[in-house]
Amino acid sequence: MPPLPRCRAVLFTLLLGAVFCVGLAAQSPPTQSTGRIYGTVTDTDGNVIVGAKITLQPASSAPPRILSTDGAGFFNFTRLAAGSYRLNAHHEGFTPSQSLRIDLAPGQYYAVPGISLPVAAASTSVRVTVSDYDIATEQVHLEEKQRVLGVVPNFYVSYNWNAEPLTARQKFGLALRTTVDPATFLGAGIAAGIEQGLDDFPGYGQGAEGYAKRYGAAYTDGLVGVMLGGAVFPSLLHQDPRYFYMGTGSIRSRAWYAISTAFITRGDNGRWQPNYSNLLGTFAAAGVSNAYYPPASRGLQLTIDNSLLGIAGVAAGALLQEFVIRKFSRGVPAVTDTQPHRVHF
Repeated sequence: MPPLPRCRAVLFTLLLGAVFCVGLAAQSPPTQSTGRIYGTVTDTDGNVIVGAKITLQPASSAPPRILSTDGAGFFNFTRLAAGSYRLNAHHEGFTPSQSLRIDLAPGQYYAVPGISLPVAAASTSVRVTVSDYDIATEQVHLEEKQRVLGVVPNFYVSYNWNAEPLTARQKFGLALRTTVDPATFLGAGIAAGIEQGLDDFPGYGQGAEGYAKRYGAAYTDGLVGVMLGGAVFPSLLHQDPRYFYMGTGSIRSRAWYAISTAFITRGDNGRWQPNYSNLLGTFAAAGVSNAYYPPASRGLQLTIDNSLLGIAGVAAGALLQEFVIRKFSRGVPAVTDTQPHRVHF
């Protein structure tokens, strides 16, 4: 998740809200109403098929969920609401499976009977394949519909734990889409108003001119932070700038995971690694801010302060994402593909 724009009052509110919401979540009993659908894909000789695409289509209007089988040919759809689903499997070189209807009861763990894919006859079969890039593009389009209270963009959150990695072009596209969103301009205006009210950076002065300067600085902070931490460094370092919603486990494990994403992230290779993109993006954006802050506010201390605020803001934002924001967001999937295992890097 790219660095957040700086504003001490806003960040302090975020931190308090995150801690408060985690406390509320800890007092809420966990729900056991969701279920799972899992199984294994093999060929007709009983050999497991690695990388087979499994599509689970809810009977509702919710978008389908797509997983790839792991090294053991295994797939596992978690956090499923009760209802009817259609499941099918396909893999290059094999005949796709027939669509299987599954009626899932509340809290049911459904083991799909063995899915066996026969080798396709090259002379008669026609296969329509979907590239990983196409899948990632569709997933990004769904993420761009996510908005808190239907207004604030929430594009950098994936509720699909097994989402396809993004290309550099997709990372830059997502960053640009965020920076030109009307809500981003509005957020910079609110941050500038708070800073003017608190007389932060007094070198800007007061009145319309002072507000305009604070607005420009607040928007530029966000622009540089998103572009560097959400596009430039993730592309150079092959890391994913999104926050992957965990959604399962104890309150403590989810809170620890959320905070840790300020320092670890998923690489484009699927492995968890140090979040150099966020750290470098935060420090670089803080350094660039010396070019337009008032002379009396520039220097090493400004860079350090804004860097620490940026890192703390990412951690606080992740806590809110894990425990609160999904409940108040529109455009999020009705069912999510959450993480059933521990995170390793």
